[in-house]
Amino acid sequence: MAEDNKTKSAAFLPIGIGMGMAIGTALGVALDNLAMGIGLGVAIGAGLGVAMMGAASRKADKDDKSDGTD
Repeated sequence: MAEDNKTKSAAFLPIGIGMGMAIGTALGVALDNLAMGIGLGVAIGAGLGVAMMGAASRKADKDDKSDGTD
């Protein structure tokens, strides 16, 4: 089960980078500096992906520690 959670959390990094690239491209076109926008988007997206992985990991740990009683 732990391997399954690890595989699911690893998918957040490319998703975050893709979201960052989209935002960065839009920002780069708006500012007429596409290279800066893409670079900034990748950096922001990588941070977002790592943050999503951490959130998913904490949620999985919380779910694993719960004993099923309310």
